[in-house]
Amino acid sequence: MSQQKIRNLTTLVALRNTEVERLQTEMAEKANVRERYQKNLERLTSLYTNSGASGNLHPALAGNCGDYKQAVMAMADSHRVDLHLHEADMAVSQQALNKAWAKREVMDKVLTKEQQAFLKLQNAKERKQHDELATQLWLRGQK
Repeated sequence: MSQQKIRNLTTLVALRNTEVERLQTEMAEKANVRERYQKNLERLTSLYTNSGASGNLHPALAGNCGDYKQAVMAMADSHRVDLHLHEADMAVSQQALNKAWAKREVMDKVLTKEQQAFLKLQNAKERKQHDELATQLWLRGQK
């Protein structure tokens, strides 16, 4: 239990912490992308539902309106697929974040135990030195 081992563990904990922070930032960015997908889907749905009925229009306009609705619906479907894929990617990233967090916690506990053991050893050495000094003083007083 040397100071070098504690420094190494401290460095490992810092590295794990950096990894956790990076993954948290990545998850926040992915959550923002998911929110944008959801807002786009709401807008696309609103576009094709609020475009009105095409049955009362001139046949050429009705065809254009129908084509427009189909194109917007197809785009919305494509966005839904992309959103589901993105959410699956987010789930994988969340698992990586959970694993990194667990590793950091384990390393932090190991570091804490090593620091406590080192302090205990240092305190024992100090007590031994104080006891030796007290013994020497007592022996000098006996002479």
